[in-house]
Amino acid sequence: MKLEIPKIIDVLKQDLPTLFEEDISYDIYADDIFFRDPVNKFKGKFNYRIIFWTLRFHGQLFFTELAFDLHDVSQTAPDTILATWTVRGVLRVPWKARLFFNGYSTYKLNDDGLIYEHIDTWDREAGEILKQFFRKGE
Repeated sequence: MKLEIPKIIDVLKQDLPTLFEEDISYDIYADDIFFRDPVNKFKGKFNYRIIFWTLRFHGQLFFTELAFDLHDVSQTAPDTILATWTVRGVLRVPWKARLFFNGYSTYKLNDDGLIYEHIDTWDREAGEILKQFFRKGE
């Protein structure tokens, strides 16, 4: 059964805002999903599950506040969905460093309507984001 794009968009809209607190739905992703962001690159649904578990684990361990603000999810081509978002948080350090960056996720769909590729693009270099960890928060 082919998944319809509006259904996938609905699942993404439901899953993404809470990805730091609870697991996402994996039935919209192909078993051989390819993922890339500025610091990670891998293939396979098992590894995809691990990255989301790692985000939740490190989010709870290293942050007093952490949010994934989803701005929009829309179909941009017959086989492409684009999600725009902001990650913001407060690190669990005495100087309360603040994390903030914007990005977008590009999801490509296969003939079965499953997401087979997820590419994240950030509005700044990973090193610039890391430097935020050492700045005093407001």
